[in-house]
This record gives sequence, C-alpha cells and structure tokens, in this order.
Amino acid sequence: MNILSHRGYWKSSEEKNTEVAFRRSFQLGFGTETDFRDFNGQLVISHDVATDSAITASHFFEIYNQYESNLPLAINIKSDGLQGLLRVELEKYNITNYFLFDMSVPDGLVYLRQGGFQIFTRQSEYEKIPSFYEEAQGVWMDMFLSDWIEERDIVAHLERGKKVCIVSPELHKREHLGFWERLKKMSLLEDESLMLCTDFPENAKLFFYG
Repeated sequence: MNILSHRGYWKSSEEKNTEVAFRRSFQLGFGTETDFRDFNGQLVISHDVATDSAITASHFFEIYNQYESNLPLAINIKSDGLQGLLRVELEKYNITNYFLFDMSVPDGLVYLRQGGFQIFTRQSEYEKIPSFYEEAQGVWMDMFLSDWIEERDIVAHLERGKKVCIVSPELHKREHLGFWERLKKMSLLEDESLMLCTDFPENAKLFFYG
C-alpha cells in the first residue's frame, strides 16, 4: 500500500498546499494529493478560490522532479475545462505516476473523450455506483459520514483491475485509528494498487509497517 500525504505533508494548517509541505512529503518518500484550478490563465494549486500567493502547477512539478523517485500524485480537479493546460504541464514535466479525480461528471467525460489522461472515479455514501467506472483507471474511495469501507469493497475493485485510493477518516475530521486497525487486518498492505491518503503519513507508515 502506498501512503499519500493530503495537500502535502504539513505540520500546521498554514503549510497545506505549500512548497515546504510538498518538499517534506517527497523527501520522506510519500506521494501527495493536491488541488489544481486555473487562475489568470495558468494552473495553480489551491483548495479554495485562488489568489496571487498560490504556487503554480509548473513549480509544483519542478519540485517533484527534483527528487529521485516516481511517487504517486493524486490531482484533485477543482475547476472545469483544465484539459488543455493539464496536458501541457504533464507532458512538459514527464509526469506519469498520477491520477486526476473529483472533476464533475460532464467534465470527466471530456477527459475521457480527449484521451491520454489517467482518471479515477469516486465512490462514497453519496456515489454508491461510481460514474464512468469501466473507463476509469481507479477509484477514489471516500468516507464522508462513517467508516463504511470493508475489505470486500476494496477487493471488488482490485479484482477488476482498478487501483484504489482510500480517504482516511481524519480528512473529514473523524477519528482514524479504528479504521486503520481494520485496514491493517485486511491482508492488502502488500498490494501496490492500493493507496491511503492521510494527514499523518509518517504515523501511517509506522502504524502499518513498523
């Protein structure tokens, strides 16, 4: 199982989606999830409405390429119509170990129609049947209200050739150790197609692998 940091590996909330958080994550060998949107005609990283202080996607990929690794990147799409800008950046920086997720369904269909993008669909309490499942490379499994994910749910996707990224409960301000205990017992930790996105990547590495 690959462990991904959520908006970089931040130690204070002010560090989320900043260079220091991304560098810390990559230096320690963790991939990361982050948020892409457009601002003044270019791609930037910002969870909320962007400002001039947001770092650009180009700078983010430059940081990523400074580390001798091919760590997974989960790119949360916050705006429609980013296909052209994204294709340029992904090709320019030779980014291959990534997936795009969380776009609207109509926008997701544009990505699929254009081709060449690695797309995850979403499954949650609200999306029990994931959109464009057959075309997606993987599933972003979210738990907004409760720890609903069971081993059979994960295995069902893996057996159909899908990668899986699980949202750890603390991302929705819930206690996480109970779910981590169940996940640890699922005999899936050696599967490279499984990922966990967490605010506590070092703690997760210690918890699951000692």
